[in-house]
Amino acid sequence: MKNFLKYFFILWFFAFLLFAYWQLNDPDPEIWVPIYLAAAIFSAMGARGKHPLIPLSIVIIACLIGAIYFFPESVEDWVSYELEQKDLSMKTQESEEARETFGLLIIAAVLSVSAFTGWKKKQTQTNQ
Repeated sequence: MKNFLKYFFILWFFAFLLFAYWQLNDPDPEIWVPIYLAAAIFSAMGARGKHPLIPLSIVIIACLIGAIYFFPESVEDWVSYELEQKDLSMKTQESEEARETFGLLIIAAVLSVSAFTGWKKKQTQTNQ
């Protein structure tokens, strides 16, 4: 399981770096590039077996709050709109915010794996 988690976090490290790169042409890269870079840093730490619970918890909660804030009124309408467009260029502010919602949810999910791993590791050390 340890090797699986190492490769899981390495994969997400590179994915988050790619996501940060794609944000460079976004209307607000000064917000989204650091968010994805922070996720990449936490993923790199996870790959090395480091899982700082308090910082991870803060970032996870912030991502969930952001996702709730940006959540689209209708996921079905957003998905239909994206499928009709057949490209990933930004067409409307609403579609961009919907994408940002799911980016934040991905970050929260990946970092939750790290937080859970760190919590289990701490529990194991406490019980010994």
